[in-house]
Amino acid sequence: MLEQKRVLATSIPGPKSEALQKRKLAAVSAGVGTGLPVYIEQASGGILRDVDGNQLIDFGSGIAVTTVGNGNQRVIDAVTSQINDFTHTCFMVTPYEEYLQVAEALAEVTPGDHEKRSALFNSGSEAVENAVKVARHYTGRQAVVAFDHAYHGRTNLTMGLTAKNMPYKHRFGPFASEIYRMQMAYPYRWPTGAERCAEEAFEAFVSDVHAQIGEENTAAVILEPIQGEGGFIVPAPGFMKQVAEWCREHGILFVADEVQTGFCRTGDWFASEHENVVPDLITTAKGIAGGMPLAGLTGRADVMDSIHGGGLGGTYGGNPVACASAIAAIETMKVDDLAGRARAVEALFRPRLEALADKFGVIGEIRGRGAMLAVELVSDLEKKTPDADLTGRINKACHAQGLVTLTCGTFGNVFRFLPPLSAGDDLLTEGLDILEDAFARSV
Repeated sequence: MLEQKRVLATSIPGPKSEALQKRKLAAVSAGVGTGLPVYIEQASGGILRDVDGNQLIDFGSGIAVTTVGNGNQRVIDAVTSQINDFTHTCFMVTPYEEYLQVAEALAEVTPGDHEKRSALFNSGSEAVENAVKVARHYTGRQAVVAFDHAYHGRTNLTMGLTAKNMPYKHRFGPFASEIYRMQMAYPYRWPTGAERCAEEAFEAFVSDVHAQIGEENTAAVILEPIQGEGGFIVPAPGFMKQVAEWCREHGILFVADEVQTGFCRTGDWFASEHENVVPDLITTAKGIAGGMPLAGLTGRADVMDSIHGGGLGGTYGGNPVACASAIAAIETMKVDDLAGRARAVEALFRPRLEALADKFGVIGEIRGRGAMLAVELVSDLEKKTPDADLTGRINKACHAQGLVTLTCGTFGNVFRFLPPLSAGDDLLTEGLDILEDAFARSV
């Protein structure tokens, strides 16, 4: 395991990374962007070591993927053992127990004590796309409702569900039909104030679905319990629960997209649980498998079993190596109480972020749950004017000092913090020190 210590051996990026970046530009499509062009040769816990010998503090977890940390020993052992047995057969041709074990674990840890079924895929986009397939098939309806600021993926259908044009949708259309978008209960930017947000947003939602679509034509409503790429927006308290209950009243499936929020990230196994919401269908990926590509769609048994044989699947879906990794990652989350660790991370981060807000006067809101936190930067606190330029400068300053940070948000003005739950307090504190210094250099 790497020493959990930041090391700056060269400038960031160093000469070897710069040479590799030249090769990237010559060989890889320009459409595949790179936030920080340092090339990693080894990683463990909360540290990424690049080819120049720099050791960077990781506040991104590969966008919420390496929740259990890079180099988790249980994951390494499970993957090594599985590779030695076999790497692939295709579950639809000749199945294997590891797929069953993941499906059983999903039935255990996802919200609700009802009977459940799962299907496994490769990415969050695939899980969401299959959720829509299942919902339309089960209900016999076509319309799907998503929300402002949503991100659900990059396939044609999921781009239609995603709200942000650049870089996700620009000139890639036309997109799938029968997708409708409603207002998100975004407390910070709700016109009449946060205290009225949940009630008014829900009233608008009900009215607009009725007028624009018709409840009898609506197959599903899909919502991120905390919106990811949209800016880590936590819906106003009570909004999600009202939407879920309304869906059940009208025979509409409520789909929780927990691709980024799932698996202990928010201080519970799933973000839906913070408001006691039990989805009909739940999509998972990212943190499920310790860095291996795996995704799941889990839902009510009657819904998932309504699909005809062969209607769900894919050649690589539920690959045995990825399944072995997921089993080990989930075991780690249980044994090491990573949900509790996420709450401890929040307790460490929030006072520091609040101090930044007080000191610099550019943070409009601090939000999120557990180890999924964010700050929204504005140039005018009263007008709430998004400040993407400042966000970019601070991000660049963090990178130069060996802290891997991520930005997001519809307006490009949000810092999101997704540290590995295996990272120690000393390392996280050093990262927060670097963040504070980056604010001081940039504001």
